[in-house]
Amino acid sequence: MGKAIMVQGCTSSAGKSYLSAALCRALSNEGYRVAPFKAQNMSNNAGVTPAGLEMGRAQLVQARAARVVPDVRMNPVLLKPEGDTRSQVVLLGRVHPEYTALGWRERKPYLWPHVQTALHSLLDDYDVVVIEGAGSPAEVNLRSSDIVNMRVAREAQAAVLLACDIDRGGAFAHLLGTWHCLTSEERGLLRGFILNRFRGDPRLLSPAPEWLEAQTGVPTVGVVPLLTLTLPEEDGLWHDPRAAATADPDRGFVAIARLPRISNLDEFASLGPLARWVTAPHELAGARAVILPGSKSTAADLNWLRATGLAGAVTRLAASGVPVLGICGGLQMLGTQLADPHGIEGGQDVSGLSLLDLKTSLAADKLTLQTSCTDAETGFALQGYEIHHGRTAAGPGVQELAPGLLWRQGNVRGTYLHGLLENPAYLERFLDWAGLTPPAALESLDARLDAIAMQVQRGLNWPLIQDLAGEAGRQSRKRGPAFL
Repeated sequence: MGKAIMVQGCTSSAGKSYLSAALCRALSNEGYRVAPFKAQNMSNNAGVTPAGLEMGRAQLVQARAARVVPDVRMNPVLLKPEGDTRSQVVLLGRVHPEYTALGWRERKPYLWPHVQTALHSLLDDYDVVVIEGAGSPAEVNLRSSDIVNMRVAREAQAAVLLACDIDRGGAFAHLLGTWHCLTSEERGLLRGFILNRFRGDPRLLSPAPEWLEAQTGVPTVGVVPLLTLTLPEEDGLWHDPRAAATADPDRGFVAIARLPRISNLDEFASLGPLARWVTAPHELAGARAVILPGSKSTAADLNWLRATGLAGAVTRLAASGVPVLGICGGLQMLGTQLADPHGIEGGQDVSGLSLLDLKTSLAADKLTLQTSCTDAETGFALQGYEIHHGRTAAGPGVQELAPGLLWRQGNVRGTYLHGLLENPAYLERFLDWAGLTPPAALESLDARLDAIAMQVQRGLNWPLIQDLAGEAGRQSRKRGPAFL
């Protein structure tokens, strides 16, 4: 049975996904056979495995870091928010309407056995499983229904590392307060604190780490610097650190509608500092191109576009010749009609923006697959993935550039291919249509993972991490790592 190392956080956005990816790559570099695991994700930022199953984007990235094929066991439960009080349940890569219909606490007993099975099968197959928690284990109101934090740690007998975002301030209070909220059994699993996103002179931290250890008996085992190297986010909008330094409205930009229920948002990282998220018509001033991204609730987000005035503003820009691109839900919004006969999004039929002569009907089953095609307009071979309920039919006014995947009507284009702009040649052509110069190439994901792993490893007490990984890793180094 493999060892388990778990990264938990004092808060959401403490850097758990980032640290977990770094640990996966660093341990893989040393020859350990590593797998990531997160029992339950709540995010609309999902992707598709080679088997055509849906899982959270963070675990897809962590599998890449670990150099293993993505497997839905690594994220057995994915909750995709559809509103403030409703989430679609994706279990082992497939939507489960019966669990979706249950309340938050009512569904936990049904999901936990699947989490247990997935976790133990990974522990059987790998030397080390790097587990990511969710939110904070200090949320005592959720303790009874927990299937992602300390319940997982107890099940795996994981060595827990608790991280805080020291850049926000109050780090030692967060760490001490979280420790106080744990039971004695849970405290026994806690092996170290990590001060994440630190900038400045580490010598100035003393005597706080020593004071914290005296209070809790838990050492501070890492001070990880604030890094500008970016990874695809589990949730939240992509932010390129170059954007603030290079922002110049006179040079133009690509406007991306910041939909309330946006999905698959990390695919726009390739735009770098040219990307600007917009929520109001005046923010479109100077835009050279507009993107309507994917949405978990297309009809609701289309109504939001109209309520904010963005729908009219985008229509006017399209009429003036500005390139407009809709991806998945955005494609459906650009069509003439969106029908929902099976009540996938509440049963509401809505009229689209009529910028593409397309009609979409939401089917009961969801398509999830990795996809490749050839664009008839450019001749480019394109790769990406599909996640959608929509079945779209073209009218005479639109040109189909790739069967069932890509359409064009003048300067307006729509696609079901997530990751379209991650194809370098197509990105360059899209920006050429907009009269924009491509940004400096973003380093490959593997190069960023290597750089992040190296810097995180330097900031941690690495001999302790090796000790937590255990004898299994030392044996696996004799066999050599398992690369993709």
